[in-house]
Amino acid sequence: MSETPKQNSYDVVIVGGAMMGSSTAWFLTENPDFDGSVLVVERDPTYATASTTHTNSCMRQQFSTEINVRVSQFAAEFVKDFHNRIGLESAPKLGIRSFGYMYLADTEDFAETLRESIAVQHAAGAATKLMTPEEIKRDYPFYTVDDIVLGSINTVDEGFWDGTAVFDGWRRSAKARGVEYLSNEVVAMTKNAQGTRIKSVTLKSGEVIACGKLVNASGPRAARTAAMAGIDIPVEPRKRYSWVFAAEKPLDRDLPLTIDPSGVHCRENGGGTYQCGGHTDDDPAVAFDDFSMDHDFWQDHVWPILATRIPQFEAIKVTSEWAGHYAYNILDHNAITGAHPEIGNFFFLNGFSGHGLQQSPAMGRGTAELLTYGEYRTLDLSPFDYQRIARNEPLIEKAVI
Repeated sequence: MSETPKQNSYDVVIVGGAMMGSSTAWFLTENPDFDGSVLVVERDPTYATASTTHTNSCMRQQFSTEINVRVSQFAAEFVKDFHNRIGLESAPKLGIRSFGYMYLADTEDFAETLRESIAVQHAAGAATKLMTPEEIKRDYPFYTVDDIVLGSINTVDEGFWDGTAVFDGWRRSAKARGVEYLSNEVVAMTKNAQGTRIKSVTLKSGEVIACGKLVNASGPRAARTAAMAGIDIPVEPRKRYSWVFAAEKPLDRDLPLTIDPSGVHCRENGGGTYQCGGHTDDDPAVAFDDFSMDHDFWQDHVWPILATRIPQFEAIKVTSEWAGHYAYNILDHNAITGAHPEIGNFFFLNGFSGHGLQQSPAMGRGTAELLTYGEYRTLDLSPFDYQRIARNEPLIEKAVI
């Protein structure tokens, strides 16, 4: 049932209250130079189908562009200091289970990409190392590496973290500091006569809310939200499958988040269980409410790949499974941020293509700075600016899962 807003005008209206929207809202409350009102409009307060809920909750520094490395490094810093930062006595002390990501290259071309990327990562201070097949087999004897040319792994601040706890902390703290969360849906936007600003939003329940600035943080629905302002962005829902399984013979050490050359990925889950994911070769946009599973994909594709790469996974039992959506940027798989060049109070926080959870601390902080000062004050996120979308100039990131 839709809720009614407490007032008819807000300085900032955030469309979407999941990880990105809540991060931005919280960082606004954290900024001593921001004293405005904030409304977060969330169409589903259960977050049952949100990308935030369906994530595998891992972070990595193994990217091929410096900005993506820096964004993840701030995430690690934030998560490890979460208890002190969040401003809630009940907030847990968090850490990162740093089993690392293991990229496996089965071609010399991809091996060269790993070599080029590690130079970028080392320049940013990451602890990534390359491994020969023999070194991989020595440290992780459960792998089959006969077809592998090179591996890449980083076991410092790279692995699993409790994204749900961070998300919950952001929401609870933001609410306690005065941010209003509204169970409702933005269905229309009105611009001023010149078409240079969003003047108001219309809610599904009928209310018209004036806004000073608007943030599109609506995940896989980002293009639909942007279209209300007459803006086109290349973001669409792409289905991603996940499975949790128990192994009859668990591995004798942590399984890094392994990126198989096939695209299937699998990681340690604890207690003799593991989580893996992937997508079909045919990867179309799907309906916003399409979360159906493809059981043949597991049986005919994913499980055989797992059992080949890790023979101990020949005998496993799936304990849970689900389908979620990437907010997929079809131009370059990178975030879209910043303000629209013509509609100056419309801000983007879209298209994270599966990287959103780990990027949310830096993105929320940066967007809050942009809303407050009109510029970034900490990490310069301008490489992700919407302007590149308008110019059709992709920001190429080679480490996309």
